[in-house]
Amino acid sequence: MEKSLRFIAALTKKSRSVMDSAEGHFKKVLHNDPKDNASNDDKDSECSDSGFIPTYEYKESGSTSDSDEKDETSDRAEAAVAQMLKEEEDREKEAEDPDYSNAYSISTTEEVTQQESQTEGQDFRVLQHERDSQSPEIRKHPEFLKKLRLHVWASLSRAQYVSLLKDFVESEFFVIDGDSLLLMFLDEKTQYLNFFYQIECFLQDFTEKGAKYVIAFFKDAEQMYFPYPHFLFLRTVLIEHLRHNTSTTVHTEFSNCLSSKWEIFLKKSYPYFIIVSDVGLTSLQTDYLSILIVHSLSKKINIVLASGQEYDILRVYGYHVQSVYKHRLFFQKGRSNPLSLEEAADLCRMQCLTVTFLLHMPLSQRAQIRIMKSCWTKQVLPLIKMQQLCTHFALTQLSDTNDWKLDLTYLPDLNDDSLLVNLAHYYEVEYTEGLEFRKELGKEMENEYKCLWDTVTKLAVKYSFGDAFPIRKTSQLFLEQEQTLFRDYEEEIPNIGLISLKSDLVEDYAGDVLKDLPVLKSNDPAVTSLIKYKEFDELRHWHSGRPLTEEYERVQCNADAKSKAPEERRQIQKLQTFHHFYASTLEDSTSKLIVHQEDVSGNANAAVKKTQKKHKSKAETIAEENNRRLKAKEEKKEQEQWKALCIPTEKEIKANLTIGIKKLEKFLKTLKSKSVKFSVEMAGLSACLEVWKEHCREQGNKSKDLSKAVQVMRRIHILLEKYQDLLEKPHVKKLTKYLRLLGFENLACSLSGQTEESNHQNISNCAIKVGPARFQLQYMDYYLLREERNDPDPRVKHFIPDTWQRELLDAVDNNESAVIVAPTSSGKTYASYYCMEKVLKTSNEGVVVYVAPTKALVNQVVGTIYSRFTKKLPDGLVVCGVFTRDYRSDVMNSQILVTVPQCLEILMLSPHCQKWTKRIQYVIFDEVHCLGGEIGAEVWEHLLVTIRCPFLALSATVSNPEHLTEWLQSVKRYWQRVENTIEGSSTNSEKNFTRKCKVKSKIQEQKKSYRVRLVLYEERYNDLEKYVCSLKGSDFIIEHCHPCAALTVNHIESYGFPSDLSLSPRETIQLYDIMVKVWQEWPRAQELDPEEFVSFKNKVVIKKADARKYEQELKKELSKWIVLGQRQKVNELLEHLKPKPVDCSEQEKWKHFASFVDKLHEMDKLPAIFFIFKVDTVESAAKNVFLNLLKKQKSEQDPNTEREKQRLSDELRKVKKMLTKFNPQDTKKLNSSKMENMVLLSTTKQQLEKRLKRLTVIPSVCTYADPKAVDEDTLKKIFHRIRFERGCYLQQMMALRGIGYHHGSMAARERLVVEMLFRLGYIKVVTATSTLALGINMPCKSVVFAEDSVFLDALNYRQMSGRAGRRGQDMIGNVFFYDIPLPKVERLIKSNVPQLKGQFPLTVSLILRLMLLAAKADDKADARAKALSVLKHSLMSFRKERYAEILKIYFMFSLQFLIKEGYLDQEGNPIGFAGLVTHLYYYEPSNFVLVSFLVKGLFHKLCQPIKGSTVFSEDVLEKLVLILANLFGRKYLPACSMKYKRTFCQSKVFLEDLPEDFADAVNEYNTKVEGNFAHFLLTTAKLADMEQEYRLPLSKTDFTSKIWHGSELASYLMDNTKSVSAISPFACVSGVVDNDLFHGEIINKAVFRSLGINVTNCPLLYLNKYDNQGRRRPLNAYALDFYKHGSLIALTTDNWLNEGDAYYALKDFSLLLKSIGTSLSELCDDPNDNVLLAFQQLAKIYEEKLKCVT
Repeated sequence: MEKSLRFIAALTKKSRSVMDSAEGHFKKVLHNDPKDNASNDDKDSECSDSGFIPTYEYKESGSTSDSDEKDETSDRAEAAVAQMLKEEEDREKEAEDPDYSNAYSISTTEEVTQQESQTEGQDFRVLQHERDSQSPEIRKHPEFLKKLRLHVWASLSRAQYVSLLKDFVESEFFVIDGDSLLLMFLDEKTQYLNFFYQIECFLQDFTEKGAKYVIAFFKDAEQMYFPYPHFLFLRTVLIEHLRHNTSTTVHTEFSNCLSSKWEIFLKKSYPYFIIVSDVGLTSLQTDYLSILIVHSLSKKINIVLASGQEYDILRVYGYHVQSVYKHRLFFQKGRSNPLSLEEAADLCRMQCLTVTFLLHMPLSQRAQIRIMKSCWTKQVLPLIKMQQLCTHFALTQLSDTNDWKLDLTYLPDLNDDSLLVNLAHYYEVEYTEGLEFRKELGKEMENEYKCLWDTVTKLAVKYSFGDAFPIRKTSQLFLEQEQTLFRDYEEEIPNIGLISLKSDLVEDYAGDVLKDLPVLKSNDPAVTSLIKYKEFDELRHWHSGRPLTEEYERVQCNADAKSKAPEERRQIQKLQTFHHFYASTLEDSTSKLIVHQEDVSGNANAAVKKTQKKHKSKAETIAEENNRRLKAKEEKKEQEQWKALCIPTEKEIKANLTIGIKKLEKFLKTLKSKSVKFSVEMAGLSACLEVWKEHCREQGNKSKDLSKAVQVMRRIHILLEKYQDLLEKPHVKKLTKYLRLLGFENLACSLSGQTEESNHQNISNCAIKVGPARFQLQYMDYYLLREERNDPDPRVKHFIPDTWQRELLDAVDNNESAVIVAPTSSGKTYASYYCMEKVLKTSNEGVVVYVAPTKALVNQVVGTIYSRFTKKLPDGLVVCGVFTRDYRSDVMNSQILVTVPQCLEILMLSPHCQKWTKRIQYVIFDEVHCLGGEIGAEVWEHLLVTIRCPFLALSATVSNPEHLTEWLQSVKRYWQRVENTIEGSSTNSEKNFTRKCKVKSKIQEQKKSYRVRLVLYEERYNDLEKYVCSLKGSDFIIEHCHPCAALTVNHIESYGFPSDLSLSPRETIQLYDIMVKVWQEWPRAQELDPEEFVSFKNKVVIKKADARKYEQELKKELSKWIVLGQRQKVNELLEHLKPKPVDCSEQEKWKHFASFVDKLHEMDKLPAIFFIFKVDTVESAAKNVFLNLLKKQKSEQDPNTEREKQRLSDELRKVKKMLTKFNPQDTKKLNSSKMENMVLLSTTKQQLEKRLKRLTVIPSVCTYADPKAVDEDTLKKIFHRIRFERGCYLQQMMALRGIGYHHGSMAARERLVVEMLFRLGYIKVVTATSTLALGINMPCKSVVFAEDSVFLDALNYRQMSGRAGRRGQDMIGNVFFYDIPLPKVERLIKSNVPQLKGQFPLTVSLILRLMLLAAKADDKADARAKALSVLKHSLMSFRKERYAEILKIYFMFSLQFLIKEGYLDQEGNPIGFAGLVTHLYYYEPSNFVLVSFLVKGLFHKLCQPIKGSTVFSEDVLEKLVLILANLFGRKYLPACSMKYKRTFCQSKVFLEDLPEDFADAVNEYNTKVEGNFAHFLLTTAKLADMEQEYRLPLSKTDFTSKIWHGSELASYLMDNTKSVSAISPFACVSGVVDNDLFHGEIINKAVFRSLGINVTNCPLLYLNKYDNQGRRRPLNAYALDFYKHGSLIALTTDNWLNEGDAYYALKDFSLLLKSIGTSLSELCDDPNDNVLLAFQQLAKIYEEKLKCVT
C-alpha cells in the first residue's frame, strides 16, 4: 500500500505576520462592524518568506596534482568561506518581507479548473459568485485576503506526509474542526443516515486505533450556512448527535479562532494537530478556514488537511483518498410560483407518511427500496428549505432547554429523502394509473400516520388542512418529469466463486475458510480464459518463466575473499585498513585472535566442570606460581610509580581540585593492583580534605562552596564500598575523624560503632550546615555509587558484568533466544559480540547474521567486528561480510554477515539459499522496535518468523516487551513442532539433501532450545537532567525542568507515573521540599524527611538504589494525596515545578542560535548533538555557528594580519611555481649556481610555510575543537577520505573549529568523518537529523532539541536523548529544549513509547514470493514451513482471531488475482513473468502494470532507435522516463498546490499524464483488478458480522429489525432485482448496490465494515487521485525533471522537496532502472532487443547524472 501520508505544514514566520493583521480583518469579515476603519495598515499583513540562512552552493572543478593539493585546498576553503560571508551580508541587506506575488510569479489568482471535475467546478463558481455578491464587506479587504490565500497556498504546498497515528500515547490528543468534518462528507447523493454512518466510520477509525480527539464547532461559522438550510440542518443534528449519542467531546463555546477562550484552550492543551479543510463551500468559508489554518500555525500547532484520509486495519493516513465527493447544490437561483396551501399540505402529508415509515420499517427493508433519479421541482424547494430551517431552530431550542426528556438516539435518521421521493413518485404517477397500483398501508402504519397528521393539524391553528386521507388532494407535480426515473443497472455480475487451486500450502493455511466459499466449475469462462504468456515469448524471443539471478548476486561488489585479481586484493586490503582505523575510534580493544575449538559444545557448564578436578597437575601448579610472581612484580612497579607521582598529584589537587581529581582518576584507571589503588584513594582523600579545610578557613563565616566537600565525601564512599577488605582500624578511625570534621556526627558514630558524642567546638568551622542524607542526595547527586557486582565473570575480560548481562550470556551459552530491553548505552550489545565469538570458536561453517535498520549502523558494526575478531580461515572464507541494497561483499562466504532487514529477507525467501540459511546459528536484531514503524516494518516480522535458529532482539524503546516475547515464543513453538514433524517423516531424498549440507553435522552438535527469554533492565547508568531554554531579548533563560512538572493531576489519576519517568537524587529532594511547602500539615512530612527516611538514617554510603527507593515512596505518596482529596495541593505542587519559558519568533531563535551554542560552551556542556529535523536547517545552523566564530576571530585579530597572510600566500605560491621548474630527476645535471638557487628556494618555502602557519593558527576562543584529542597525522588521514566529496573544503574548515553536521543526504564518507572526529573528542558541536537517533555510537555530554517537528515523538525523543551522558566520562546527561513549546516538552517527558502492534503483513507480491519459494525450493518441507510461518504468525493477528480471518481472506483474493493475471497455475506453481514481478516486489502494484505494458508490446512500440544505430533519441528516452515516473516515482502533491498558476525556474513540477496507449492499458488493468476485488468482496460477504453491520460504528445505535408487520405499499416500493449482498445497509439507503463495488473509489464507503477489508490492499494503480473536494492531486515530476535538468537544487526550490528526500528518491529510481535492465537482459535471448537496449541506456544515463550531483 502506498504510504500516503499526513499533511503537516511547516511553521514559518509568515504565519505570525499574517496573524498580526488577521484579527482586525477577520472580525470585520464576520461581524461587518461599520465602526471599524477599513483601511488597515497593509504593511502589517505582508508575508515574509525569508529563511534564516540561505542554501550555499560551492562550485568546484578539476582535480589538482599532489604537490599543489594542500595549497589548492586552503585556497578553495578560503574561497568557500568568503562566499559564505558575502552571502551572509547580502542576506542581511535584503528586505525582510518579500511580496508573495513577486516571489512566486503568480500569473492569475483564478483556480485552475480540472477537466475531471468540471461539473462541481461550475457549482463552486455559482456558489462563490452568489456568496460574494452578498458579502460586500469581504471586498473591502481584497489585498489582505489575496495575501492570506497566497500564504496558505505557499505553506500547504510544502506539506509533508506522515502517519496520523504515528505515536499516540495516553495523554496525546488532537482537534477536528467540526465544519471541516461536515465538508468532508457533504454530498447530494448521500442520504442523511448514510451521511452519519460515514462520519461515524471516520471517527471510529481513529477511536479504535487508540486516538484521543475533540471536535470544535465555532459559533460564527454557523452564519455561513443560513442561505443553505440543508447543510445548516445537518450541522445542527451532527452536533446534537455527537453530544448525546457518543462519548466524543464537542466544543461549541468558542465564537471563532481569534477569541480569547480558544487561545486559552490552545495554550493549555496544545493539541498534536488540528484537522482543517483548506477549501470551503463558498469563498467566504474558504477564507475563514484559511485564517484558522494560519492562526494555528502561528501558535506552533500543526495542521492536517481534511482532504481525504485513508486507513488500513491498523493505521490512519492523512491526505490520500480515492473517492470523489461532489458538492452539488440542488437549489438553483430563479423565481417560480410558490405552492398553494393545499399543495403544501399534500407535501406535508407525504412527509408525515415518510416519518411513519422511518418509525416502523426496518433498515434491512429500506435497503431494498427502489433507486429513484427524480428531482424536486423549483416550487417544492423553498418549502423543503423552510422545513430544514425549522428543524435547525427546533433542535437549537431543544438543546438549550434542559427539562425536556427527549430520546435523541435516532437523531441521525430524522429524514430519508429517497423514501420521500419514492412516495411522491408513487402518489404522483403510479397511484393514479388504476386500482391494481393502489396498495394498502397496513393497519399499524395507518394509525400511526393518522396520529401524526392530527398532531400537525393541531399545531396549525389558523388554517384547516383537511383529513389524513386521501394523501394527495391536488394534482400539482412535485417531481421533474424529464429525467429517467429508475436507475439502470449495468451489466450483470458474472458467477461469483473462486477458481479452484490444488495446493497443500493453501489447504494447510486457509482450508477452514475455503470450505465455506463457492468454487467455479472448470468450464466457467473465468477458468477457461486464463492468460498464457507463450504467445509473447514466441513473438519476442523472451523466456518469461526463466529463473532470474538472486538479488544478492546483482548488488555492486567491489571485491570479496574469492577474488584473485591483484587490483581487487589491494581494494580489500585498503578497505580492511580503513575498517580497523574506523573501529579504533569506536573502542580501544585490539583484535582478538579466534581459534576454532573442535571440542567446544553449547554447554555453558563445560568450563565449570573442568575446574572441579580433585588434584592439580604439576604444570598447573607451576603456572599458578608464575602468575603470582608476575603479579607481585607488577604491584611493586605500580608502587614505585605512585611513589614518584604522589607528591605532585597532591600538589595538583590543592592547586586546582577539578583538574587534580581528573588526573588522579585517570591514573587509577591504569592501575591493576588493588592495594596500590587503595593507597592512591587514601592519599586523594587527605588532599581533598586539606582543600576543604583551606576553603573553610578562607571563607570564615561566609557561605561555602560545597562541591569541595562533595569530593571528600565521594572518596569516603569509594573507600568504604570498593576497598572494605583493605580497611584496617587506623583507616576506619581516620574516616570517622573526617566525617566528624564534616559535621556528620551520626555517620561517624555509625561507622565506628560508638554512641553520639558532642564535640562541636573542634569541628564547627569545617562542618557542613546540611544533614548528611540531604547533603548526599542534593549535592553528591549523580556521584552516588551505583549497585555493581564485584565478582568477575570468566566469560568477560574488561569489565564486571551486571546480573542482567550475565543472564544474556547464559541465554547465548544455552542456545536460547532473548528479547533484551535496556536503556541506550547500558551495554546490551556486548551479548551480540559474545554470541559472534562463540560461533566463530565453534566451527568454520556456522554463521551469525547481524540485522541493523540503517546502513550507517551496518558500517559501525562491521568496524567493531574488525576491531574485535581475527581468525585464520580456509581459503575463500572470511570473518565478516556485508549486504546492503547498494553494496555487498562476501555474502555467502563469511561467518558474520551484517545486513539490513530487506536484504536478509531476500536471502530467507530465496528458493536456492536454503543451504546457506541452514548454516545460520544466531540472528541478532538490533533496534527491534522498528517492528512498529510504518515503512518496511513487515520485513522485520517476516524475518523473526522465518528464522529457525535462536535470536537476540535488542531495543531501548519497547513499551510492551511481554507481548512481543509471547508472540515470538509462539513462533518458536511452531518451529519446534515443524522440526519434530520433519525429523519424524523425513524422506530419503530429504535425508540426501541434508547430507549434502556440510554443516549439518556441526549443527546437530548444538543443543537446540526453543525458549525465548525476556531480559528487562530499566535503570540508566547516568541520570538525564532536562532544561528548557528560551530567548528574552538577546539573553537566554535556561531553566531546569523537573520531570514531574510534565504531569497533570488527571494524568497521575488515570495512568499513574510513567514507568521511565525517573528523578535524579537532587530532583527527589526538590520534590520533597515542595511537598512540605505546599501542604504544611502533611502527616508523613517527618517520616519522609531524608534524615529520618528508613533507607538513609545514619547511613554513611547512600547509593543510587537507596535514592530510587526514596523516589518511589514520594511518588506513591503523591498519588495518595489525590486519593485523599488533595487534588488542589497536587495541582499547586506541579505548578510550582513548572518552568516559565518565554515565547520567541522562529527568526529570532535561529538568529541567536550561534550565541546559544556559545552559552553551552561557557557552561561546559559540550560536546553536544543538536537535533534538527529539516536537512537544509541542519546545514545552515552549523554554518551559522561557524560564521559566528569567524566573525569573532575577525573582530579580535589585528587588521594587518589578514594583509600579511595574503602577502605570504602570494610569495609562497611564486616560490612553489619556481620550484616546479626544477625537475627532481635532473638535479645531478644542474650546475652549482642553479643548485644553490634551488636550495635557497626550498629554504625560503619552508620559512614562509612556518610564518604562514603561525598566522593561521586559530585562537582557542574562536574554536570549539580540542586539538589535543587528535594528532595532525590522524586528522590528515581522516580528511583524506573525503577529498573528492562535494563541499569537502568547507567541511574541513568547520571540523577544524569543532563543528560538524550529519544527515542522511550526505555521502557515507562525510558522515563517517563527522562520527569519528566527534567520538575522538575533536568535534564538539554536531547538528543532525534523526539519522543519529538509531544506535549510532556517538555519546555526548548534552543533547539539544533545537526544532519542534511532527517527527519529534516519544520514540525519537527517547532514542535521541539517550545519547546524552557518556558512561565513564560524564556522571550525568543533559537534555536541552531550545524554544520547543512547553506543552510539547511535557508530553515528550510523560508519554510512553508506542506499543508494537505490527503491520498488515501481506501483499500480493509477497504471496507470490511465498508460492515461488514453496514451488522452486531445493528443500520443499523447509520452504513450506517458512511460507506457512509467514502466513500464520503475523504480530497484528496474534491472539486476534478476526484479523487472522481477514488475512486468510486476503490471501485467497491474492491467489485469485495471481491465477487470473497468469502468474500462478491452478497447482500453485509460478508461471509467466512471476520472477520479474517478485524482483520488483517493493513497487507493488507498479510491478504488475510494468509486465502488462511489456506483454502488450507497448514498450516495443515505443523503443525505436535512431535509424541505422542502436542509440535512442532524447524524445524516446524522455517518454520512457515519463512512463516509469508514473509507475515508480509516485509522490503526490496536495491538490491545493495547483491552485495558482506559477512559473517555475527549471522544473515542470506536475507530472504529465501517461501516453494514451499506456493509459488505456492501465485502465484495462484497473478494470480487471477492480472486477476481481469486487468478486472477492461478494464471495467473502457471508463472513460479515451482520449484527455489527446494522449498528452505527461510533454511537453503536442499533438499526436491526424492529417488530414489523409489513405493509403492502412498502413491499411495492421495494426493488427485488437490486443486489446488495456485500453493501452496508447504511450505504444502500443512498442507492449503492453490488455493481458499485466494481468501482474502486466507492469500496471503502460501501462494503461491509466488519470484514475489515480495505481498498488500499487492492493492487490498483490510479491514473488520477482526488481529494474530498473532487480536486485532482497531481504527481510530483521530480524523476522526469531531474532527468531533464540534472539539478538537485531545482528540485528543492521548484518541486517542494527537501534535498535529502530528493536525493534518496532519485537514488531509488536509479537503482530501479538498473534492476529492470538486469532482469530484462536475463529474460531476453536477443542482446539487441530494443526494449532491453533502451532500459540499459537510460539506466546508464540516469546513474551518470546522479553521480554528477554527489
